Amino acid sequence: MFTTPRIAIVGAGLGGLVCACVLQQHGVPVMVFERETAPHSRSQGGTLDIHEDTGQAALRAAGLFDQFLALSRPEGQEWRLYDRHATLIRHDRADDDDLTRPEIDRGQLRALLLDSLAPGTVRWGHSVRAVTPLPRGTVRLHQQDGTDEDFDLVIGADGAWSRVRPALSEAQPSYAGVTLVEAQFDDVDHRHPGIARLVGRGTMSAKAGRRSLVLQRNSNGHVRAYINFRGPQDWHAGLDLVDTQAVRTRLLAQYQGWHESLLDILRDNEGGFVNRPMFVLPVAHSWRRVPGITLLGDAAHLMPPVGVGANLALLDGAELARAVIAHSTVDEALDAYESVMLPRAADNAKTAQQMLTTLMPDNDSDAAAFPDNLWPTGTLPDAPAHTG
Repeated sequence: MFTTPRIAIVGAGLGGLVCACVLQQHGVPVMVFERETAPHSRSQGGTLDIHEDTGQAALRAAGLFDQFLALSRPEGQEWRLYDRHATLIRHDRADDDDLTRPEIDRGQLRALLLDSLAPGTVRWGHSVRAVTPLPRGTVRLHQQDGTDEDFDLVIGADGAWSRVRPALSEAQPSYAGVTLVEAQFDDVDHRHPGIARLVGRGTMSAKAGRRSLVLQRNSNGHVRAYINFRGPQDWHAGLDLVDTQAVRTRLLAQYQGWHESLLDILRDNEGGFVNRPMFVLPVAHSWRRVPGITLLGDAAHLMPPVGVGANLALLDGAELARAVIAHSTVDEALDAYESVMLPRAADNAKTAQQMLTTLMPDNDSDAAAFPDNLWPTGTLPDAPAHTG
């Protein structure tokens, strides 16, 4: 391995943190730059299903698999599909010892990764505005406060609106034609028994054509709802999104004719609604090598949220760290990493786009079919796109 590399990771999301963890375990110093001011400065989002061959493999590489299992909820893999009349169409049950894709709250997983790092690894409140390649393969990292630092490798793990990506690619996220509006419920088993019955121990989806309603059970009796529909990004034109009652009225009009028990998802949420338009990068997004700069996770391959994004970010982070450890130069490490990551991302992005079309077709048919290989748990965004 090359001697004392200076490595910066931009973004303290899951992919960036697992990369830092694996690097540190092998004695490679690393700094993580994060624009958030503290670990709990904002909600980290909902629940994730962590897959055996991707996310779990990354956690094993980081030495955190047993701790993950202790926090995870295998029973959360249960999934129910309803039509808009609240008729149960499909029910996939999960055994408590099924470790195929156990659920975990994103915040719990992030805290686990943060706790594994040496104190001071993450520089909180350090927002990066750009990176510039320098002669001899080094990279200058420019912070919002005017400070510049030079590194041998800068890793963009800073999500959909990455500040690192422009050094590699002109690609920008575009609206995918689908919007998700988030709502929340607390202590559902006591305060919202109807919601508890719908969601069961895991996830439920009620679907009709261009619209669906989804509930996902998190830990501690918390449930997140996602109101999903295909339409223009400015669906809320003339509407104050801070006016909860006005948003509720608009959404109820969109779901007119749905069963009353499903409409309670729109009526009874606690707090307001959060508008989350879905953005994607072009399928098969790639770039020409720029010495000392690479990307992982959503910064590299933002795709429709159909259950693979967080898992791929974790796998990217672990594989990139192992490539750095195993090779004698940064260029060799990036060759090894990108030659695997980019084709894998292209394949997954193509599949994710096909799944989005199946889940949210551009018509108003009442058909509610899902392909047999689609397990929708974790198929919806758990937090705003991370921007590092």
